[in-house]
Amino acid sequence: MIGMGTVVNTLAILAGGCVGLVLRKGLPEKWQNTVMHGIALCVGVIGMQMALKTQNIMIVIASMVIGGIIGEAFDIEDRLNTFGNWVGSKIIRNKQNSDDKAITAIGEGFVAASLVFCVGAMAIVGSLQDGLTGNHTTLYAKATLDGIAAIIFTVNMGVGVLLSAFSVAIYQGSITALAGFLGPYMSQTVTAEVTATGGLLIVAISINMLKIAQIRLGNLLPAIIIAGLIATFVG
Repeated sequence: MIGMGTVVNTLAILAGGCVGLVLRKGLPEKWQNTVMHGIALCVGVIGMQMALKTQNIMIVIASMVIGGIIGEAFDIEDRLNTFGNWVGSKIIRNKQNSDDKAITAIGEGFVAASLVFCVGAMAIVGSLQDGLTGNHTTLYAKATLDGIAAIIFTVNMGVGVLLSAFSVAIYQGSITALAGFLGPYMSQTVTAEVTATGGLLIVAISINMLKIAQIRLGNLLPAIIIAGLIATFVG
């Protein structure tokens, strides 16, 4: 059935997140911090591997600049944080008596995990395969990886990671539904540049997790779309 790959991927993230919540309760805070630093370094390596797939670094640079300008103009970062905090306040029902840091953490976990799970060649290629041929193999493999990652991320970032499952459902589901239209434009070059640009954003997640700097990641999100557009015309 077309779309089953995304359904399985979404369920895998939810299942992994639930396991992570159980494990989270049994880990001392200093252990959580150490593990989070280790995961942040691994996320950085994954991002660099993706970023190095570019075939034209100028496309990536132009995409980051143009995407950053668009993101700042629409203030995407604050809008995402507002949405994440709103969701957090609904999960922590009594907002007046709740910890604002806990609410903010939910939003941060949602945004960070959504990027990690949505950005990358497997999400794009797998969703196209699902929509065009009904082949779920790539997304099933991605579901396995995402489920394991969801356990680790939830231990370190909390319940917000589970919400990223809905981002995956919408993102991959949209690509699957539009596969007939998008397929002819998603050449190897376009996929490479979108993956590379997304990889840099994942490196930024690592930097934020390590608290080296606080990058306004949400305002760089349009760079992924810009990369695809530029690569399409240049290609």
